[in-house]
Parts: sequence; structure tokens; C-alpha cells
Amino acid sequence: MGKPMKNITTDFEQIILLITEARNRVYSKANAELVMLYFNVGQIVSEKVANGKWGDGTVNDLVNYIADKQPFLKGFNRRGLYRMKQFYEVYSDKEIVSTLMTQFQDADNELNKFVTTVLTQIPWSSHLHILNKTKTIEEKLFYIHNSIKEKLSVRELERQLNSATFERTMLGSKFNLAMTKQLPKGIFKDPYVFEFLALPEIHSENDLQQALIKNLQNFILEMGKGFTYMGSEYRLQVGNKDYYTDLLFYHRDLQCMVLFELKIEEFQPEFLGKLNFYLEALDRDVKRPHENPSIGVLLCKGKDVEVVEYALARNLSPALIADYETKLIDKKLLVEKLHQLSEIFYKNEE
Repeated sequence: MGKPMKNITTDFEQIILLITEARNRVYSKANAELVMLYFNVGQIVSEKVANGKWGDGTVNDLVNYIADKQPFLKGFNRRGLYRMKQFYEVYSDKEIVSTLMTQFQDADNELNKFVTTVLTQIPWSSHLHILNKTKTIEEKLFYIHNSIKEKLSVRELERQLNSATFERTMLGSKFNLAMTKQLPKGIFKDPYVFEFLALPEIHSENDLQQALIKNLQNFILEMGKGFTYMGSEYRLQVGNKDYYTDLLFYHRDLQCMVLFELKIEEFQPEFLGKLNFYLEALDRDVKRPHENPSIGVLLCKGKDVEVVEYALARNLSPALIADYETKLIDKKLLVEKLHQLSEIFYKNEE
């Protein structure tokens, strides 16, 4: 008598898992070798050009030489070689290496270790997107760190770059730091961008809620890794009445519940009272002893910074008042807004 079909299927799945894990290791090793190759080639080209030994003509000759010796090799055209040169020059700066190695909690600042332990952790195509779409080294370090920490695919990284995640995260961090000391740094954004919802400019709160639920995967990608969906219209019973929250999540790293309340109008101070009421109910009746206090996020269609500052001045619960947009925001406007906010808070600290 043979094995039950269920047991056989389990055995088959185990073999599939082994195949998948081996393939991933092979891909990871191949990618690491490729990134190292491009970095080393970039170093040679950079140093030869910097010393005046090579010019554009020599680089063209190199392209032709490689094509002759390795006719099936891709990526070693003129544009590719200059990308490798740029790759080396950007990430060989000692200050940058020191900053990134500290960021990844490694005391060894040697260039070779930096390349092998950091740069090789993401694919070359991700590096190309970062080189093409960022200007400052702070942006580059942010997206490299995000790619490694959140295990971003190339498509997910591209969306973060296109939706100016760096500027929005920095903007949210600066604003939150000034408004409240209770929110963790770098987790939440302001504003959030929901271009994937295809909502009209005029929509109801229910329209927004249902669209986010239908596009839950994209919503979680916009929020960042670590969020687990707990449900919509989450019921809270206080006294003899039932209350229903909008969208409730759990964040694994923060070890707390995160409540998103949706408003299709500009922030009003009274919104905060209701949010605090929900957070108190969650902490008293739903939160487990080992978990941290719940965090509330009010997603509003705009806000007056001064009104928010007054509203949060005596607020005891960890809360964020964030804008949401249904279309991609012009990155220049976000950069300008970040610069203006930095100036305001810098003056306040003087």
C-alpha cells in the first residue's frame, strides 16, 4: 500500500523548497560576483581616465576589444562602462563608506568590505535605478538601506524612487520630531501617495477605504515593510456601544498596532479626539501585555501645519497627521517643502 497522497504532496513541496532555496543562493552569488566585477572594472576605467592615460577614444577601443574577445557578453558598451566608472566613483568615497558601514552596524570601514557586505546585497539593475534617479548621497544611502532592509524587488524600488519616498520620509520624520517625541523615526511618511487607486479628485471616505482594501498589497508597499493587515471596520466595544475603526494593522518591528483613520477633508482638531479614543480602547481591550502602545495615523486631504502643531501640543498618544495624495507629487515641490520645513524648525531651535 502506497503513501497517502497528502504525504506525497508534502514530500514534493519539500523538494520544491530545496530547489527554490538553492536557485536563490545561486542568483545571490551570481549577483554579488557581477556587482564586484562592475565595481572593479569601474575602478580601472576611473583611475586610467583620472590619470590622463585614457580618453574617450581609448574607452571606445576597450568596448570594441571586449566585443571581439567576448562577443556574447552584454553590458560592456560605452554607456555601460561609464556607468561602472560612476558606480566606483560614487561609492569609493571614504566618508560615504564610513557612513554606510556605521549605518549597517559594522565598525570595519575598509572599501573592500563595504563593497562585499553592502553593495553586493542588491542587484545591478537596482543600482542603476539609484544612480539614475538620485542626486545626493543621502538619497542613495537611503534607497540602498531600504532595498536591503525591506528586500525590495527592482519594481518596488522603482516605485519608491518615482514616488519620492526619500523626501516624504524625511519630511515626515522632521515634522513628527517637532510635533511629538513619541513616534519612531523613519517608519511613517507624509504625505502618502495612492496613485494606484485611480480615484477621482472628488471621492467619499468609503470610496477611499474600499479602494485601499482592494489594493491592499500596493497600500502596504506604500507604507513600508513590517505591516500586517488586521482588518477594516474593526469593532471596538466601549460601554454599551460599538465603534468601528477604518484600517487596523500590526507592525512587527514596532510590536504595536497601527490604526489608520481616513478623512477626505483638511485636518480638524476634533479628528484627534476620536483617534485618541480609538487608541485608548485598543490599548485597554485589544493590546497584549508584551506589546507597545498603539499608534494612530490620521490620513487627511491636506492640513495646516500650525493647526496640527496646536492640536498635538498636549496630545499624549503617539499620533501622526499625514496628507494623502491620489496622484504622484512633483518631486521638486517635495524638496522645496522639505527645505522650508527644515528652515522653520532650525529657526525655532535657535
